[in-house]
Amino acid sequence: MNNLDSSLTPARVYVNASQERFQDSYRRWQGIPSIEVSKKGRIFINFYSGQDAEVGGNIMVLCVSDDGGKTFRSCETVIEHPDPACRIYDPNLWFAPDGTLWMFYTQARGFNDGRSGVWAVTCRYPDETPLVWSEPRRIANGIMMNKPLITRKGTWLFPCAIWCDTSGSIPAERHGLENEQFSNVYASEDEGHTIVLRGHADVPNRSFDEHMLVERKDGSLWMLVRTFDGIGESFSYDNGYTWTPGRKSHIDGPCSRFHIRRLRSGRLLMVNHYHFEQRIDLDDIMSQGNVKSWKGRSHLTALLSEDDGATWPYSLLLDERNEVSYPDAAEGSDGYIYITYDHERVTEREILMARITEDDILKGALTGEKSSLRILVNKALGQPDIH
Repeated sequence: MNNLDSSLTPARVYVNASQERFQDSYRRWQGIPSIEVSKKGRIFINFYSGQDAEVGGNIMVLCVSDDGGKTFRSCETVIEHPDPACRIYDPNLWFAPDGTLWMFYTQARGFNDGRSGVWAVTCRYPDETPLVWSEPRRIANGIMMNKPLITRKGTWLFPCAIWCDTSGSIPAERHGLENEQFSNVYASEDEGHTIVLRGHADVPNRSFDEHMLVERKDGSLWMLVRTFDGIGESFSYDNGYTWTPGRKSHIDGPCSRFHIRRLRSGRLLMVNHYHFEQRIDLDDIMSQGNVKSWKGRSHLTALLSEDDGATWPYSLLLDERNEVSYPDAAEGSDGYIYITYDHERVTEREILMARITEDDILKGALTGEKSSLRILVNKALGQPDIH
């Protein structure tokens, strides 16, 4: 295997990592978090980090809380690739129905090698200490930033993407996968033992995809995709094999990650930038390098829909500041909704959490006994600052 194929080899998984290069005091950049909560209440939040932004050598860091989010232990697990040209990025946490915790992450050489690869490790007993993980397994080409969906038919659907050349980053390598540069859907009919490419949507103006899937009440699938001019959409009526022509949806956005999921109540939850004050200039964005200065990533808000996403009449402002972005959410067995996001990846380098209830969103104010905003999960403190 040549160096160009090093990203096809597994990364190293460190449990209770004590190496200096992994510690909060050493790392100088971080963001893009994901969250899950076990039935017993253990909170898991991971993100990717390192000495510089979105480059080879980036690592994934997992933090864990056993006291409801009052404190988080850093570096409970760290994933690092032995090839310093490879980065670990865009991690994602997800609980399977049997209680197994899946931890997904992406590997690529440099920023965009034209192939990437979604990898997964699993933990059968996530409430035990220390955490014990399976061997890393590559499950798909591309990137999967958002959680899988299990349909009412029992199919597991995985939203993976290979960035198209017009997304804002030209691949540094070519691997003959140009025909997979879509918002792809991988599927498993055997609870994740085998995972295969099923279909894809082609949504105009998409930017790094970051798509999510929702099953609507009529059984159809609704895909939402990050685009330069908001959020695009496509629909499938055959369990993900074929998708309608992509189009701009009625939901706005500043070209950033969002989160959508169906809650146990039946309502849809969306976490998105709402009433944000700035918009990107597409020409400016396309003229920048791989790591861009986005606009409009403010007023992060939790919204509820009672009509399958047609309208979103209920909202709760989580954080109005600039550079709050990339939300992910989980619904705890305690009735609370746990939301994580990042704040100022280069300067403040904060991973934050909100703990709210559906009633908080319905009333537009915190009413839950344990509801709280801007809970600090982790802060990288390494010096000097990145410029």
